[in-house]
Amino acid sequence: MRPIITAFESSPDRGKGLARDMRVRWALEEVGQPYDVRLVSFRALKAPEHRARNPFGQIPTYEEGGLTLFESGAIVLHIAERHPGLLPGDPDARARAIMWMFAALNSVEPPIFERSLARILERDQPWFEQRLQALDKSIRRYLGDLSRHLGDAEWLDGPFSAGDLLMVTVLRRLEGSGLLEAHPDIAAYVARAEARPAYQRAFAAQLAVFEAASDG
Repeated sequence: MRPIITAFESSPDRGKGLARDMRVRWALEEVGQPYDVRLVSFRALKAPEHRARNPFGQIPTYEEGGLTLFESGAIVLHIAERHPGLLPGDPDARARAIMWMFAALNSVEPPIFERSLARILERDQPWFEQRLQALDKSIRRYLGDLSRHLGDAEWLDGPFSAGDLLMVTVLRRLEGSGLLEAHPDIAAYVARAEARPAYQRAFAAQLAVFEAASDG
């Protein structure tokens, strides 16, 4: 049975591949699992039908048979556990890959996402510059730590895993900010991931939705 995911019918990122359904699309492409997409409007997100899938009225969601999931990290983990290719077979390596999934979403993402929101919602507020400086300081610390860990390695821990997939989707929000570019090793790490054929297919699929909405 082909899983069904939900995505914005008109993405606020204007085709940049930052909406969180990108993570799920990419994971499905990495494991070679075909899928269908249910496009939803911002209004439909708050309707009872969608809240039955995600009580918080967000995307993405994932439906497969009688199973319905929300939260992009949980969905990616489910896909990685169901299909080979995103988690190592060795139990210890598998545990470390899952650890990096949590690190991406729980440690690295919060200040990066808050920075994105602040630049949109708080730019005109008197505290904006001070808040931005505090967020940038936190982000720089995480990037420095990540750079030291990565060193000359291609991926975070052995072969490419779901940990790398989630980490890269988090880091991509910093592209063009100067923060990512200050660490050429991390910028190269992100570029390696973006060059993967599965990423390219997922990005093209999400971009096609934006372009269709724009033409309409």
